Amino acid sequence: MYDMPAEIDVRAEGPVRIVTLNRPDALNAVNDPLHAGLARLWPRLSADRVARVAVLTGAGRAFSAGGDFTYLEELSRDSDLRAKTIADGRDIVLGMARCRIPVIAAVNGPAVGLGCSLVALSDMVYIAETAYLADPHVQVGLVAADGGPLTWPLHTSMLLAKEYAITGARIPAARAREMGLANHVVEDPVAEALACAQRMLELPQQAVESTKRVLNLQLEHAVLATLDYALAAEDLTFQSADFRANIAKLTAKR
Repeated sequence: MYDMPAEIDVRAEGPVRIVTLNRPDALNAVNDPLHAGLARLWPRLSADRVARVAVLTGAGRAFSAGGDFTYLEELSRDSDLRAKTIADGRDIVLGMARCRIPVIAAVNGPAVGLGCSLVALSDMVYIAETAYLADPHVQVGLVAADGGPLTWPLHTSMLLAKEYAITGARIPAARAREMGLANHVVEDPVAEALACAQRMLELPQQAVESTKRVLNLQLEHAVLATLDYALAAEDLTFQSADFRANIAKLTAKR
């Protein structure tokens, strides 16, 4: 559906769209097709006039384990791929911020890196008791340019946003709920997210979508204030010796 790559499965259940990150053998780690597909997904979802709510989850044991190490290594040396990826990253952030319909994240397992960003940009979050969030950009030598640090100050305190963005420490499900980064900690996040989606279908559509837009205008303005600087800074760190050394170590461990 929506002409997505195999790495993204989109399924319709009436007016509900179930979007599944679909690299289960790689813990849904982000490669170029998945990243580029996410950049195209949100405007296509908004343009689908039958769609009224989306549930976003991951196949298998993880929501997303973050960036695929091979992909990250390619980004350090391929300037054309890096430029495309930076542009796609901008489209993902703004596409989610501007998406017409509510997006409910069903965090079924670890949500790391871009996975954590997708959660931060969602409208509601149901997280499994054993799942966690983490943004390890800084740990590998990158500027954290997408969703997490861009939006966390709107969800939680600036002090907590700085702590977890800079250290990359894991945020367990209960702590994420306490901080305001998740709505509900549940046993089955997909089932709970789908139940929430059904409740939304009982509400007046225009009121739901316009209320989301009112709230997300604040999110969009905050994102636009920092996004281009963040992406330019991330581009530079992709080329840094620290990043290349860290990725070489991580790739060698596999």
